[in-house]
Order: sequence, then C-alpha cells, then structure tokens
Amino acid sequence: MVNFRIVSKIIGQLLFLESTFMLCCLCMALAYKEDDVMAFLISILATVGGAFVFKYFGRDASNNMSRRDAYLVVTSTWLIFSFFGMLPFLVGGYITDVTNAYFETMSGFTTTGATILDDVECLPHGILFWRSLTQWIGGLGIVFFTIAVLPSMVGGSMKVFAAEATGPIRSKMHPRLSTTAKWIWSIYLALTVACMICFCATGMDWFDGLNHSMTTTATGGFSTHNDSTEFFHSPSVEYISILFQFLAGINFMLLYAATFKGKLNSLMTSSEFRMYVSVITIGTVIIMYLLVTRLGYDFERAFRCGLFQVVSFCTSTGMFNDDAGAWPHFTWVILGLCMFIGACAGSTSGGFKCMRGVMLLKVLRNEFRHILHPNAVLPVRINGQSVPQSKITTLLAFFTAYIMMCIIAATIMIVAGIDNTNAITIALSCMSNVGPTLGTDIGPVMSWSSLPDIIKWICSLMMLMGRLEIMTVLVLFSRSYWTEN
Repeated sequence: MVNFRIVSKIIGQLLFLESTFMLCCLCMALAYKEDDVMAFLISILATVGGAFVFKYFGRDASNNMSRRDAYLVVTSTWLIFSFFGMLPFLVGGYITDVTNAYFETMSGFTTTGATILDDVECLPHGILFWRSLTQWIGGLGIVFFTIAVLPSMVGGSMKVFAAEATGPIRSKMHPRLSTTAKWIWSIYLALTVACMICFCATGMDWFDGLNHSMTTTATGGFSTHNDSTEFFHSPSVEYISILFQFLAGINFMLLYAATFKGKLNSLMTSSEFRMYVSVITIGTVIIMYLLVTRLGYDFERAFRCGLFQVVSFCTSTGMFNDDAGAWPHFTWVILGLCMFIGACAGSTSGGFKCMRGVMLLKVLRNEFRHILHPNAVLPVRINGQSVPQSKITTLLAFFTAYIMMCIIAATIMIVAGIDNTNAITIALSCMSNVGPTLGTDIGPVMSWSSLPDIIKWICSLMMLMGRLEIMTVLVLFSRSYWTEN
C-alpha cells in the first residue's frame, strides 16, 4: 500500500525549496521597492508553515520508496507546489480569485504559458519574475531539479525520475542519476545564460533579457509584455528566440553528446532529431508560401513569422511574433499538427514527442509489411536498436489515452458553450503544454480569462496530465493503485 509518511516527508522538504525560490523573488521586489514585498513575505511564511506541517506528518518515515509512492509524490508535488505558488498572486491582489490564480500558477509550472492576465505590464517586477521562475523550474521538472541540487532530499530517485521524465525511452548519461541530473541542469543553465546574453546584446534591458531567456529555454512562453516577442519589433530578437527554442526542443542527452563530447554526428544519426527538423522545415515552407501568396508578406517576413510560429508550436513555447489567428485557416491545421507532434523526448517541450512519432510510423509500416508477409519477424528499430514489445504496447496505450483525453475535454468545452475550433485547440494546447490556441474567441494573442471557471479547472488538470505524460496522473485514479499490494 501507499506509504503516506514518506510522501508527506518529501513534499515537506520540497516546500522548503519552493520558499527559497520565493525568497529570490522577494529580493527582486526589494530591489525595485514595489508593492509586492508584503505579498512574498506572507507567501514565504505560509509555504514554510506548510512545509513544517508536511514534515511533521512525515516524521520517522523511512527512505524506502516504492514505485507506487513515487507516482503519488510526483503528482502531489506539482499540485501542492501550484497551490502555494499561487499565494503571491492572491495575497498581493494581482489575481483576485483562486481559480484564476491556480490556473496561472499551474500554467507556469507545467510551462504551458496560457494566461488569464489581460495586462501583464501592470504587474510589479517581483511578480513578473515569479511567473518566469515557475516556468524555468518546471522546464525539466520540479523533482528532477531537486535530484540535481539536493539528491538526498528525494529517496528512491530513480523511481521518481521514471514517474516525472518525458519520453518513451529514458536513458542516463551516468550510472548515478544525481550526476546525470547535474549535467542536464548544467546544459539547461548554460542555454539560459547564453540566451540572456544574446537578448541583452540586441538591446533588451537585463530584466527583460533574464525573464525571456528563462521562459524561452523552458519552452514556457510567459513574457513581461502583453505583445510577447512582437513588443520589441526586432528581427534579431525573434531569430535569437527561434534558435534557443529550437535548441531547448532537442533531447538534452543529444545536446550533451554534441557539445561536451563533440559527437555532432549523433544529432544527424538520430531518427528523432531528423523528424524534428523535418516537421519544422515542412511546416515553415508551407506557411511561408501561404503568407506570401495569400497575405502579401515579403519573403523575409514570411520566413521569419512562419519559422517562429512553427518552432514555437513544435517546442510548446507558445510565444508569438504575429497574430496567427488572422492567418489562412490551413495554417491552423499545420500549427495544430506541430502542437500535437511536439519536439524531442528528454527536452523541456511538451506534445506527443517526435520519438513516439517515429515509433508509431515504424509500427504502422511494419503492419503493412505483415499484411504481405504474415510470418515475417519485423522488429521496430530506433537508431539501430530494437524497441522492446513492452515499449510499443506502452506507446499505443499512451497514444490512445492522449487522444481520448483531448476528445473528452473538447466535448465538455463544446457542451459548456465554447465554439468547436477553440474547444479542440484549447484541449490540444493544454495536453501538449503549448499555451496559445487557434480561434476567434481565444486566439494566439489573447488571454484565457473569458473561460468559465469549471473549464479552467479542467484545463489545469489537463496541463498537469500533459506535463507528466498522462499515465503518472491517471494511474492514481485506477482501483488497482489503491487496493492491490
């Protein structure tokens, strides 16, 4: 059965970490001398108090964690982190009701980037930094971050990693998971710093550069301005954003091999990376052609806008440099497919993942061959290695669950009075952790504030399910999880 003591103990330890993040934002608020100082002070005290409560209930807990405990730890951590993370918004009065505050915070931690705020520019610097920081922390995972920084805080690290990591095939760069986590976070930090330097070199001030670098490398999409990247009216900013969104969408194991070990050929020999590049290339060419022929864009602007939006949707970043809602409807189909497919497994992006796309296409190809050669043994090979049948079964189960969740959520939204296009793209956007939608009522450049409260709670749950790849959350609703030993 579930060991609630170890679960409570770990959550308590992680809440101390969240209060430390809030302390960073308090320092930002003190530096700018704005009215969010008290909001962070009260939030820090409440979070520390919550940490002590969880630690008390988890006293005398052993460090032995089962796989069952790991799934509950991961799901509970994201839910409780979002609960305490919404306090600065509520206490400061920047968001006045619990539904919107929780939605905004869950959107941040899951790097979805959907917002209910119509005017972010009126927020103080500390709150803006907190929004960006939630995305940066959630980019590679709350618990994964803890394993990298304080491995002793999380017992059963490998089981927790399996419950939180993305992608169908998970590998390690080092026998010790904590060492692997440190290397991955080092790459993540290096990307963030390089992105900030490049942004500042284009003329961004340090605060905008810091915030946009965090949300770009986290493929989150929150901005310090209402118009996102379009605010800067700078092609240089947009191309830098494209580059770092693209890099953040690559499997970090591949990035490590290419940068630290000099194995650049590992990128080009990767089936997943080739599919990632192919999707972006094909999507950009089609959209660029439509923008030139239908809307009269010049070649450079069509290329830049098309590439930006395709990369943004593929990597689930959700930033925008143009209003894609005003583009020809066929571009919505292309962007919707990009939203679904996503980028690479083992990156900060959401979506179905290119790795699963490659596997699914190869399973489909093998089925056609089986029709002609019923007795043939046709293994599914990825990068020269055979994929176990268990992984293929998991893939098909994940694909089924993904589609079912999107259909159920979209149906509920349509019943609630949301138009078909918005309902479908909202469901897909939440499940893929993308953020923007494609429609007229809630378009790519609009906030989600007009949605009914019940729909916002459903969307919050879908964001969590999308970030934890569905099964980690759904297994908690199964009868066998609670009754079987």
